[in-house]
Amino acid sequence: MERLGEPDVLLICVPTPLDDARDPDLKYVVGTCESIAKSLRPGQLVVLESTTYPTTTRDVMVPILEKSGLKAGVDFFVAYSPEREDPGNPDFSAAGIPKVVGAIDETSLEIAKVLYESAVAGVIPVSSCEVAEAAKVLENIYRAVNIALVNELKVLFDGMGIDVWEVINAAKTKPFGFQAFYPGPGLGGHCIPIDPFYLSWLARKQGGNARFIELAGEVNRAMPGYVVSQSVKFLNEFGKPVRGSKICLLGVAYKKDVDDPRESPSFELMELLLELGAEVFYSDPHVPCLPAMRHYDLPVMESQELTPEFLESCDAVLIATDHTAFDYEEIVKHSLLVIDTRNATANIADLREKIRKC
Repeated sequence: MERLGEPDVLLICVPTPLDDARDPDLKYVVGTCESIAKSLRPGQLVVLESTTYPTTTRDVMVPILEKSGLKAGVDFFVAYSPEREDPGNPDFSAAGIPKVVGAIDETSLEIAKVLYESAVAGVIPVSSCEVAEAAKVLENIYRAVNIALVNELKVLFDGMGIDVWEVINAAKTKPFGFQAFYPGPGLGGHCIPIDPFYLSWLARKQGGNARFIELAGEVNRAMPGYVVSQSVKFLNEFGKPVRGSKICLLGVAYKKDVDDPRESPSFELMELLLELGAEVFYSDPHVPCLPAMRHYDLPVMESQELTPEFLESCDAVLIATDHTAFDYEEIVKHSLLVIDTRNATANIADLREKIRKC
């Protein structure tokens, strides 16, 4: 950190989690800015890329950086440009994704534009860092709310005997006015389960509320419990009590074909099943050892190889993350019961009696 005075540009890309009260925790941003302030020199550009609530750059970062004795917008420059990525998606590389850029003044914006234009497909300048901060939160709220909608419809349609996946596939044939979102066992990742609550916190701070955000959070947080309750029902259909049953979760990464377990619903699924007395295992080709997670107290586990013998020894296999590496034909063939939360078994024509969608 003592070398922070050497580069011309400093990009801050640190975690911005929620605390136990679901309020923004900016300690990593604050600590980084304090380190930068110790060696900040004239001419440097400092850009925050971490997702946060509007006003963070101007009201939190700048005062800390100005403890250096330098003046923002005069001696040094400050901008905000939120990260944009789609982990595991080969169709989008970072260089091909346009970058939104906002700043505290025109000079800072022009310098930040020159920086990013050398690295990405296009730069979208906006009038302030607050607009850029709000745009990033909006992107994540849009996904959180729409995923909550299909999760709620999944529960409703399950009760009516309607396949929500078939409904979505039918609806997405409409060439306008509809974008497909898909249900799952919960919401994971470092953005969507967390970032929308920055704005709901800001709304409360200003005496208002953000009801869509809060409701979406409630729906999405309830999904692991729903999956477990359905799993108990499915096991009962096969004459198996959940207590003592051997259950293997497929996938602990939060998303298909990535190795990132942050906020993955698989951890809550495991915890709930263990509380009910199940014997729990997991298999994930991208996560060989179960990492310690601060909100969950789970035993040490290693990923299981999905041999025919292992699958036949399980009372149920629960598909939590639909990794491409899984051979779903073989999994269904050798399993007693497959609980599919991702529609991964949709193309398996035979052995349907073993599969339960959830």
